[in-house]
Amino acid sequence: MQHKLVRLFLVLAICLISVATFGAQSSTATSSQTPSSEAPSKPLTSAERDAALKSLQATHNAFLQAIAGLSEKQWTFKPAPDRWSVAEVSEHIAVSESMILGLVQSKFMAGPATPEKRAEVKVTDEVILARVPDRSRKAQAPEFLKPTGRFADRAAVTKAFEDARKNTMEYVKTTQDDLRDHFGPHPMLGTMDAYQWILLISAHSERHTKQIEEVKADPNFPKD
Repeated sequence: MQHKLVRLFLVLAICLISVATFGAQSSTATSSQTPSSEAPSKPLTSAERDAALKSLQATHNAFLQAIAGLSEKQWTFKPAPDRWSVAEVSEHIAVSESMILGLVQSKFMAGPATPEKRAEVKVTDEVILARVPDRSRKAQAPEFLKPTGRFADRAAVTKAFEDARKNTMEYVKTTQDDLRDHFGPHPMLGTMDAYQWILLISAHSERHTKQIEEVKADPNFPKD
């Protein structure tokens, strides 16, 4: 099972982050934490919880607002044969949401804390939140995250997203896990701590909410 999770993690990570966007940033960004191999393990600070929850709530609201009030024609409109509809982007967001949290909980948090790895983190929280949503560089989703019509209708997609986001936010609110001292390697960004992967959940949905807005801005998007 762990081998499968590692394989899914690597593919998902490549999909979610634009290599070109982060290439220059990650080489100069500094860690938001001071490395310390002797510091005792501890849960998130109130400020860290608040920052993550604020971002998660904001991107939750933005996604729901982006899909609100659309007709069936608008929901299923594709700007081009090789581009996704609002329905397809929404499915991708919903499916990715729970998968990333699952990686944090079942893979990254599975072992003991390794605070000595803090020095390996080269990307900051701020860079993740600012650059992941940048749509100037495109990426291809892996096959297992591409939309396949998993959900019967818009209500089912919305429920899947809301359930997953509720789980993520509840975890952030209540966990006593030492997210800052557990790490997961990213193939392009290098080592990231588990808290930063939580931030990535929010940033990923923001990125694709912007994709929805691109579809809606298409000149051929149905008027009703």
